[in-house]
Formats: sequence, structure tokens, C-alpha cells
Amino acid sequence: MSVRERLSEVFQSAKVIPFDDSFRFICFSDCHRGDNSWADDFAHNQNLFLHALYYYYNEGFTYIELGDGDELMENKRFSDIRRSHSHVFWLMRKFYREKRLYLVYGNHDMERKDPRVVEDTLYRYCNEPTGKVEPLFEGIEVYEGLILRHSRTGQRIFLVHGHQGDPIHDRFWWLGRFFARHLWRHLQLLGVRDPTSPAKNSEKRSKVERELVAWVRANNQPLIAGHTHQPRFAGQGKPPYFNDGSCVHPRCITGIEIQSGQIALIKWSTTAKRDGALHIARTVLVGPKKLRTLLRFSVGLY
Repeated sequence: MSVRERLSEVFQSAKVIPFDDSFRFICFSDCHRGDNSWADDFAHNQNLFLHALYYYYNEGFTYIELGDGDELMENKRFSDIRRSHSHVFWLMRKFYREKRLYLVYGNHDMERKDPRVVEDTLYRYCNEPTGKVEPLFEGIEVYEGLILRHSRTGQRIFLVHGHQGDPIHDRFWWLGRFFARHLWRHLQLLGVRDPTSPAKNSEKRSKVERELVAWVRANNQPLIAGHTHQPRFAGQGKPPYFNDGSCVHPRCITGIEIQSGQIALIKWSTTAKRDGALHIARTVLVGPKKLRTLLRFSVGLY
């Protein structure tokens, strides 16, 4: 099945989330949370991510994680990841309890397409100090795609990880998991780059982006994705394709904010003041752009 066919298939079955201009959303993807070992790409940005997430929690945002949140290709046990980044999951649980958390699976956490895996790993966890089993994200669903639908205008924004239609990362994801666990995890230490990864292969990344933009053009449908790790923001008169980047950039994390009827590409990074003190800053990279300018792309389809 082609990329366009797979994206359309996901769009047709995606969960619809009603919203209006009073809603606030933050989209992050590709956190690749690991076990805090040398192979954990998230570890060097965990404080940036936690600080940003506290900001969005306090400001009333809903957190949408667009796939590859946890590195389940390289790590066999999610419990190792949860234990290594327990402070992050504690805060995510606060979002969930207030109905402000949505999870989308990507190719690196594809096993969460199985509701039984979700129930076994995400519903509950063992609190080591007490030895008791406690709720984590009890009853949560993990989606392949989401649609934000404006309750007044009918405008729809499609959210998906972006790996769909790529045989290595979609149909044969289990083969990628085998190599990640038994080969790439060890080759990372030697500096070897995975040639199949869009994040580390510019030719592969460009191909994925061309396919995503082609779907947007063909269906006149705004799309927010991750997967490529390359932040993108639709320019004036361009197809409304947006990419939130990743949380494993060398010196920052990037995301897509939607609030007050506008969309923006943002960055969180550690900067130095003149006195040498370090602080974490939020920077708007592009935007904000009014969502109503995307209206003609998203009404009356399907």
C-alpha cells in the first residue's frame, strides 16, 4: 500500500477531537525516551523536556505526543524506561488525569497498536518504594492518527506520526526492531548512522516529506507529523504541512503549538545570560499563523 493510501486509511479511522479557539495544544514527537544508558538519545534533553512540560501543564495546554515517545525498538522492557524517567511519567499522568493527554504511536513504539500491550504496560506500574501496583494511564488508548475538528468552522487538522506507507517502518517494523535491539544499539557507540532512518539520512527524509506534502496537496488537508525530526512550518501559499521536529536535537527540543486560533513552531533551549547563569528559554521560530487561513484546505472532505 502506498504512502497516500495508508495516510488516507488512517485519516478515515482517526479519532476526532472537537476544539475551539479557547483550546491549547502542544505537539511533541520523537522523544525516544530510553533507559538512561549511553544509547538513550532523550537523556541529554530530559530537563529541557520536563521544564517545557511543566510550562504547558500550568498554562492549561493539552499534550499530544505524535509517536516515538518511548524507544521500544532498542529497549525490550517499558518498565526500564518508566523507571529511568519516572519524573516525566509522573507529570504526564497529571495531564492524563485531567483528560489533557493523547498518545499516537510511531514506528519506534509500534507495538502499542495492540491494545493488550497498552493495557499490560501503560495502565499500571509498580511503585518500587511501596511495592504496590498503582495506576499510570489506566484505560488509555494509543491512536495511529487524530483529527482536531474546530467546533465552529468544521476545520480539520490531521495528526499522525508520518511513517505510514514506508515498508521498513510500517509493515516490517518488527524487522527494524530486531536490528535496532541487536545491531544499531551497539553500533551507535561507534558513531554508525542508521541508513534507514529519515532523521539521519537526508535523502530518506526528503522522500518522506515529499510523500507527506503530496498527500496534503491531493486531499487539501492540513497535516502535522513527526518522524523525520526536521521541523517544518507551511509558508504563505504553501501546502499546509507542519512537522514538530523532535525532542532529541543536540541542543534543543521543538514542537508545534496551537492556541487562540493560531499555530506556531516553537523551540525550547538552554541559553546563557550575560552573568553566566543558564536558563531555559522558549522561542517562537515561525508564526503564529491564523488557523482560519488553512480553512479552505480542510472543510467538506471525505
